[in-house]
Amino acid sequence: MTTLPDTATDKGAALPKIQEASARAPQRAAPPTRDRRSGGRGPRGRGRGGDERRSEFAQKLIGIRRVARVMAGGRRFNFSAALVLGDKKGRVGVGLGKAADTALAIEKATRAAKRSMLTLTLTKNGSLPHNVEAKYCASRIEIRPSPGRGLVAGSSVRTVLELGGVTDVTAKILSRSHNPVNNARAAIEALKQVVRAEIAPIARVSQ
Repeated sequence: MTTLPDTATDKGAALPKIQEASARAPQRAAPPTRDRRSGGRGPRGRGRGGDERRSEFAQKLIGIRRVARVMAGGRRFNFSAALVLGDKKGRVGVGLGKAADTALAIEKATRAAKRSMLTLTLTKNGSLPHNVEAKYCASRIEIRPSPGRGLVAGSSVRTVLELGGVTDVTAKILSRSHNPVNNARAAIEALKQVVRAEIAPIARVSQ
């Protein structure tokens, strides 16, 4: 008569040997944990220009729209962005940019505004020295000094004067145009008269 082996006693005898072998085996170090938030690449910076200074100019969009151009294969869509750029200390400019992407259009408009920037010499109260009036396309505006009243203007003309640091003036849109880009450019044309009036005496003295 054959007898079966007692498996319970065999397992009980083999268990201490397995525990002793595992104790003698070298312990493996746990792999370093990666920070999922940082991706395991160390601390991140503030983007590409993390050490760059913040821009000294403030900007404000006055218009962004989608434009279409008819081509041979159909219509091609682009974006047109117009913005006002200024440091609120006498420097202001208006720029217009077109591109296939809104971010690129805004970047082009920013560069255009920096190229066409004006530097104004304001009074002690931040006002204009005299009345100015200008016309651009269908827009026609007038800006008058008004001490003690603050900035009284509307539409994109207020944006131009505010980012240019002009206060204590009253601006009036004399035309029926509601185009913000034309109104902003008319304000720039009016401010150019102040710059020309300041440059003219210097030119006479040099002659």
